Amino acid sequence: MEKKIRLLALCISLLCFGVLIYSFYKEPAQTKEDGKEDTTEVVSEESVSEDKETTLREDEEVIFSSEEISDEVFERIYGISYGKDCTIPREDLRYLQITYVGFDEKDHVGEMICNKVIAEDLLDIFEKLYEARYEIEGMELVDNYNGDDEASMEANNSSCFNFRFIAGTTKISNHGKGMAVDINPLYNPYITSSGYTPVNAGEYVDRSRDFEHKIDENDLCYQLFIEHGFTWGGSWNSSKDYQHFEKEA
Repeated sequence: MEKKIRLLALCISLLCFGVLIYSFYKEPAQTKEDGKEDTTEVVSEESVSEDKETTLREDEEVIFSSEEISDEVFERIYGISYGKDCTIPREDLRYLQITYVGFDEKDHVGEMICNKVIAEDLLDIFEKLYEARYEIEGMELVDNYNGDDEASMEANNSSCFNFRFIAGTTKISNHGKGMAVDINPLYNPYITSSGYTPVNAGEYVDRSRDFEHKIDENDLCYQLFIEHGFTWGGSWNSSKDYQHFEKEA
């Protein structure tokens, strides 16, 4: 009987000791679940996530920049838009990077080469167009189309510099000087008494119709170019070039 009592007492002692040990190890876990350490970790993770998102936004910041023609850019255009017979000094041209809103309503960064005389004008115009969410389908160097204006227009590519002489003359065209810009040319074709270009623009030849991306005197693009001293091909008498804005050097 005495042995049973001692055994029972030993079991009770061991049980109490076990409860004490359990309480000792459980306490820190309760503190971690309820305390500041876990909260701090969560806040830290959120902070890292926010920083990452901010970094992405910084990487995707809008850009409106002008710089001299670098060797890398010149390599891309030499023999194409900057033909071997080009008489425009390289230092008279500027390479622009321009953020614009595409037809997909998303932001894109385009490229354009122009004469240094109009570089700041274009940056200001395109920045205002961007702020108004004015849509431009594409903005690539015409060199991406092997210097083929027709192919560039068919793709509705907005562009500027492409050295050439006016047909049958030794006079350099305004595009050849980098002093003329074409905007959304598919929707705003060049029309003469003998036809129109680009060839896939037939749907947009009738300017009495209303349709998206049409440039007329009520259009913001028209208004901004005129404010900056450009003339519009849509105002010409003998032919109409609705995509075209130019400025005299």
